[in-house]
Amino acid sequence: MLKVVGEDFVKRYRLQQSLEALERVRGRISEQSYERLKALVEYRLFGKEFDRTPIDEKIVVAFSAGSDSTATVKILRWAGFEVVPVMVKLPQIREPVLLNAESYGAVFVEIPNYMEVMSEQIEKGAPICGKCHSMIMEAVKDYAKRRGIKIVASGDLLSVGSISIYLEGDVVKLNLPAFLAMDKREAISVLGRKYALGFGCSLWESAARKSPILKKFAIQRVLRELRAGAIDEEIARKLIFDILKK
Repeated sequence: MLKVVGEDFVKRYRLQQSLEALERVRGRISEQSYERLKALVEYRLFGKEFDRTPIDEKIVVAFSAGSDSTATVKILRWAGFEVVPVMVKLPQIREPVLLNAESYGAVFVEIPNYMEVMSEQIEKGAPICGKCHSMIMEAVKDYAKRRGIKIVASGDLLSVGSISIYLEGDVVKLNLPAFLAMDKREAISVLGRKYALGFGCSLWESAARKSPILKKFAIQRVLRELRAGAIDEEIARKLIFDILKK
């Protein structure tokens, strides 16, 4: 499921940062969850096996059925957590994706004013991905808070471990791939199957046709992820070519 990072200095440093960040939220989660998350990091660092029997702790995962959020669900379940994948049912999500999400036991929620906000962004020629992501995370956190679930996880690929787990309002936000110093290729490998790389959704494609400048912003985002080590050159090249042809 997970590979040991070995002598990779950068990833080892990031994992040490994750352990420090975990200490800062220790009193906000159950001790059992703290120990299990710590064991996950130590497994990545040293290959140290740990007890993976189920524990009485639910974790909500912001679920898109993409590689990063799917890897997050699989890893947390492998580690013994009770995972609740929560997918925001957006207009642009195709039926096969919804069916795939159902196979992971996803719960579906909605954002009532989603298209109003997105249409306003598109009309202004403004980037929509960041706004979309923030609205999705708010809806997922709201679901967790209403059910008393303390941990909300995402598949965000960040370049540092220091902000991979932190308190955000009433919940603890866990960016699991960053917490485990994972990159895109490692996330895909967790799926155990082929994964088709592509950038954006049908809503983004429609917005980019109307405002081609959005392609430039998208390429800048890919290059930021490349510089951060979240993706490698081969993946970056595929994503950039996919952006340009839309």
